[in-house]
Amino acid sequence: MSKALFLDRDGTLILDQVYLADPAGVVLIPGVAAGLQRARTLGYKLFLFTNQSGIGRGYHTLDDTLRVNARMEELLGLGSPLFAGVCIAPEAPGQPVVYRKPSPRFIHEKLEQHQLDPEQCWMVGDSAADLGAGLAAKVRVAAVGTGRIDPRTLPDVSAHHIPVYPSFAEFAATLC
Repeated sequence: MSKALFLDRDGTLILDQVYLADPAGVVLIPGVAAGLQRARTLGYKLFLFTNQSGIGRGYHTLDDTLRVNARMEELLGLGSPLFAGVCIAPEAPGQPVVYRKPSPRFIHEKLEQHQLDPEQCWMVGDSAADLGAGLAAKVRVAAVGTGRIDPRTLPDVSAHHIPVYPSFAEFAATLC
C-alpha cells in the first residue's frame, strides 16, 4: 500500500482570495512548490481536494476553477499533471452534499482506487471542513496557518491533537 497527501487549495497551497475565478489572481504561498516536490520525492501521491462553493452560488463556473487550477500548476513548475486526482466540490452550503468537505467521500474513493494506506495518508488544510474530512476518512490530519482562519482556534485541533504548522512547507519538511 502507498501513501498520499490530500491537499486543500485555498489557504493551503495558494492565497485564499475568496471565490477566485481569475487565473491572474493565483498567488502561491511561499515554499509550496518545494514542499510538494519533497513529498513526491518521498513517494507521496498528491491529491487536490477543494471546496468551490462559488460554483454552486453562481459566482463563477467550473471552467473558471479549472483555469485557476491550471495556473496554479503552471506557477508551481512541477509538471502536469501534478495531482493523481482532483476533487472540485461545487456545492454551496445548503445544497445536497456529494463531495463538499467535511464529506470524506473523495478521500475514501481514492484510498480504495489507489490502494492507499490510511495510516500513511494526510489531509492538510486550513479550515474545520478540511480537518473534518480527514478525521471522518480516518487519515492523519494536519492544519496550516496560512489561510483566513487560525487553525489553533478550531475545536477539532485540541480535541484530536491535530498538529498545526505555520505553512505547508513546514509540514512537508516533517514528512518521511
